[in-house]
Amino acid sequence: MTSNDTLERLAQVIESRKGADPDTSYVARLFHKGTDAILKKVGEEATETVMAAKDGDPQKIVYEVADLWFHSMVALAAFNLRPADVLAELARREGLSGLQEFAQRGTPAGGHTP
Repeated sequence: MTSNDTLERLAQVIESRKGADPDTSYVARLFHKGTDAILKKVGEEATETVMAAKDGDPQKIVYEVADLWFHSMVALAAFNLRPADVLAELARREGLSGLQEFAQRGTPAGGHTP
């Protein structure tokens, strides 16, 4: 079993819960609340990941990154995307320096659009 398998299985569970009862499924509740609620949760988890990293506790970092990945996968599902789409993009970037990748996108080295 690979990490890709784990991500795909999780994506299938998330997809199966899209239409579930919001009173019995956390994922269904997120979808019921809408895209803004899902994206807000991704932002919260990103902040918690940063805070855990600043604390320097490896166990907390892993826990928070897991939450961030999970909620990012819920966001992907909200836009009918799959982990394979992200993995394909990462594969496309493999072997490129960050600076080359930014240049191809036409964004500055910091990755932010002006």
